[in-house]
Amino acid sequence: MMKLSVGLCRKIGEANFGSRGATVNLELELDSSLVGEPARLKERIRQLFALVRTSLAEELNGGNGHSQQPNGEAQPPNLQNGNGNGSGHSSSAPNGQRSGGQRPATQSQVKAIYAIARGRQINVAQFLRDRFQVGRPDDLSLKDASAVIDELKSPDGSGE
Repeated sequence: MMKLSVGLCRKIGEANFGSRGATVNLELELDSSLVGEPARLKERIRQLFALVRTSLAEELNGGNGHSQQPNGEAQPPNLQNGNGNGSGHSSSAPNGQRSGGQRPATQSQVKAIYAIARGRQINVAQFLRDRFQVGRPDDLSLKDASAVIDELKSPDGSGE
């Protein structure tokens, strides 16, 4: 017997500085006689990679049986730290969600908020307290962080 391992990993960007990723690995024991038949072995490897590619695409597109969010979007699986960006941001709720079912702001969003505010000379803490009743970008939901970025990018920097 011989062992064959195939795997793929993909991370895709989403709107408003978000991202999600998935990894699929498959390990299979094959009859070692396939080594003497390179064409059959290559075909078997191609089949396995096709299976892994299909599974990875389904995982990233929400076709994996996970629940739907209220807006109809598929909720991504619990990948890496929950928000799918590998940033190390943690949350007490499952799947990286805030209590109330909201996903937390990504570290990319947090960095963008600080960068845009700094460029426009806006006090981030005050802006967030006034508009979102939080003291720092890390306390925002993904949706609210997106709204903050939109407001900060508006022509007058206030979203109005």
